[in-house]
Amino acid sequence: MMERTILHSDLNNFYASVECLHRPEIRNKPVAVCGDPAARHGIVLAKNYLAKGSGIQTGEVIWQAKQKCPQLIVVHPNYPLYLKFSRLARSIYACYTDQVEPFGLDEAWLDVTRSAHIFGNGIQIADQIRERIKLEMGVTASVGVSYNKIFAKLGSDLKKPDATTVISNDNYKQIVWPLPASDLLYVGRATYRKLVRWGIDTIGDIAGTDPIYLKSKLGKWGEVLWSFANGYDNSPVVQMGEDSIIKSVGNSITTPRDLETNEDVQIIIYGLSESVAARLREHGFKCRTVHIHVRDNNLFSFGVQGKLSRPGNLSADIAEKAMALFQAQYSWANPIRSIGVRGCDLIAANSHEQLFLFADEEKRMKQEKVEAALDKLRHRFGHFSIQRAILLKDHDLGTINPKDDHIIHPVSFFKEGKLP
Repeated sequence: MMERTILHSDLNNFYASVECLHRPEIRNKPVAVCGDPAARHGIVLAKNYLAKGSGIQTGEVIWQAKQKCPQLIVVHPNYPLYLKFSRLARSIYACYTDQVEPFGLDEAWLDVTRSAHIFGNGIQIADQIRERIKLEMGVTASVGVSYNKIFAKLGSDLKKPDATTVISNDNYKQIVWPLPASDLLYVGRATYRKLVRWGIDTIGDIAGTDPIYLKSKLGKWGEVLWSFANGYDNSPVVQMGEDSIIKSVGNSITTPRDLETNEDVQIIIYGLSESVAARLREHGFKCRTVHIHVRDNNLFSFGVQGKLSRPGNLSADIAEKAMALFQAQYSWANPIRSIGVRGCDLIAANSHEQLFLFADEEKRMKQEKVEAALDKLRHRFGHFSIQRAILLKDHDLGTINPKDDHIIHPVSFFKEGKLP
């Protein structure tokens, strides 16, 4: 069987690079793309290399970043612009293969096995892609070349910016195994801390540990991580259309003040749900599942999801389900600091669906027309041109505009989010 040639392309410092490209006046200064500090979610989302050189890290709050680099330029995220550049990158990838699998806005896997006889080997194709991204888009990319997706992604992480790294069947033990276990895909902070406690520090340690032991400690994930570390990943690069990059549509907000009552939470949930519903309609989707994420002021957090009675993109349906999930799960041990709402398990909005015998279909059609009219009004006159009455009860909470600070969640590594 022919060995596959898999590439993983990662656009370097994507948000910050695009901002510097479009703002020549900040191009040679330390730049960080951050959330809104006035709304208490002012953290660093991305930074350029000048900011990185000052020790600024993704995820730290703005005041910490400015302590390290007083001259730091802070800009707010412009997601429509980033989506545009993401599409430009995918149009370049499509010149080399139709097997392109996005992993967020700035990353993608490519299976170029069948393209090698046309464009050259994996290294040559990776170098061509890097040069085209630099010349046609004005940003840089790092590309990993390997025989599976996991090692290709590791390769793109190893050398930045603007580099090609090859991890082959012959060299992966020398390159991959000495790396810290946290560098392996899906080894998060919590899992890494557990592994270290068990004496497993590197990817090579994972590879050399009995998979039965890892399964006893981590469940199925233990076996998955063992197979990743040993290069046994055979998952295919999944062909996707442009819209398939969107797996779920969500918004999350760190609130201007702590939430202390169900009414406070309801105000935020309705604001978030209106934004989620509007984005679902904008992208031509309906959701079958609603997911909420809640964090209190002691940083305890939980997530829970539930199915809608029928697929939809109406804000009232999403908000009512989200509120029901919250009330069933939270007992108010502490005030709430942040809330997120997502529409998941998406289908095309024009999909055929079974009508409900006892539902008021006429009323539902009127609701859909009302929300479509709201979209047009807000597009023309601004988000706050028309609001629900509940959002007027609290000025601080009701004047949040989550639609301008949205999150689009990428497709996970595993198709349909399931383990192999």
